Formats: sequence, C-alpha cells, structure tokens
Amino acid sequence: MDTALYVGLSRQMTLQRALDIAANNIANADTAGFKVEQLLLEEEPLTPPTFGAAPVSYVIDNGVARDFGQGEMESTGNAFDLAVEGAGFFTVQTPSGNLFTRDGRFTTDSQNRLVTHAGDPVLSTGGSPITLDPTKPAPKVAQDGTISQGAASLGRVGVARFPDLSVLKKAGDTTFSAPDGASVAANDAIIRQGMVEHSNVQPVLEITHLIEITRAYERVAKMMEANQSMTSTAIQRLGQVS
Repeated sequence: MDTALYVGLSRQMTLQRALDIAANNIANADTAGFKVEQLLLEEEPLTPPTFGAAPVSYVIDNGVARDFGQGEMESTGNAFDLAVEGAGFFTVQTPSGNLFTRDGRFTTDSQNRLVTHAGDPVLSTGGSPITLDPTKPAPKVAQDGTISQGAASLGRVGVARFPDLSVLKKAGDTTFSAPDGASVAANDAIIRQGMVEHSNVQPVLEITHLIEITRAYERVAKMMEANQSMTSTAIQRLGQVS
C-alpha cells in the first residue's frame, strides 16, 4: 500500500472516531449535566525510508476535549433536584472513590441519604453523606448549599471546583474522576433548588457536524479510490512497455 493510502486511512480512522463522538453528543442531548465533547487531532510527521522523498504527515487521535460551559436550567419543582450555577461540581461517593457531576437529579435511598439516580451518596462540605429526616418537612436548600429541615440544619452540599478542568476524566455519562488534591472547595457556588441543568449540547450544530464528518469520509474514500486507480493504470502501462 502506498503512502497516499496510508494517509487517507489515518484520516478515515479519526473521522470514524469523530463520528462516534458526535453521535454520542446527540444521544445525550437530553441528559442532565452532560457536557459536549469534541475530538482533538494531532499531526504526526514521518520521514519516509526512501532517500530524498518528501516528508509525510499523518493525522492521529489526540484525545477528547469537553466544553464545561453552563447548560440551560429548567425548573422542576422537585425539592431534591439541585443545580450549580457557574463553575463547580457536586461530589458523590462511589465504590471506586469520589466522583464529580453536574447532574443534580437527586433522590433518597432506604437509609434516607441524599443520593444520585445511581444510588451514590451526595457528600457534604465535610465529606460525609447527607442524611434526611423522613418525619420532617421536605428539605430547603439555600443558595450557599445549606440544607435544612424545619429548624434543623443538616450541613452544606459539597461543591468542588477545578482550576484545571483538563484533569477531569470521564467516569460515566455525567460523572468525572480527578486526582487527589486537584479540586478546591467552591464555597461561593450558587445552588438552585428545584432546578436541573440540561446538557449543553446544541443538537442542530451536532447534526450539522455529523453531516460534515460523513461527507469528509466520502471525499477521503474517493481520493483513495482515485489514487489506487492511477497506481493500477501506471502498473499496467509499465507492463505493456516492458
């Protein structure tokens, strides 16, 4: 296989990856707290083994970037639904360690703890699960995250902020992991009770991107086919001359 086909194949591989990411964005357009993703590309130059041949550059997958911008907020009226306005992530306790999420669709478990839909406890600023009293009125959550039931204060919802968002690694559709010590307490975060943050995916833009990726894949395929045709023609003519 000649160099042009290798270059074309490298581009097709990244386009396939970009197609998967765009499709995943569209699939999660209605997922609360989901953050839109985009493929990062990198040029990989390679010097051909043939002396005097021009350098060749391949395109390779260099990971995924995420836009952590604020998604639209919707009022639900549910006392257990919370949303972070501005930068910050709720901290949740899981069997694999603490994770971080913007998905504030919370509920309570059999132990009356505030938990995610996956059943993971939501942590307070002190790092402990938040336990509610089922015999008291629905909890009230102040803008600073303080939770109270009647006259009793149950602590504050823990919200973490990351000065360097690149340390966050995807652990699930809406959860992220981070190295120890990478976060700081977002004590000035604003918590909105009875609201949910939607995905920041813009479906129309993602569908347009999906179409662009498909067309680019087709162009590369045609280029590779034309190159292969020229190579075959050249070989046939050389054979006729000899």
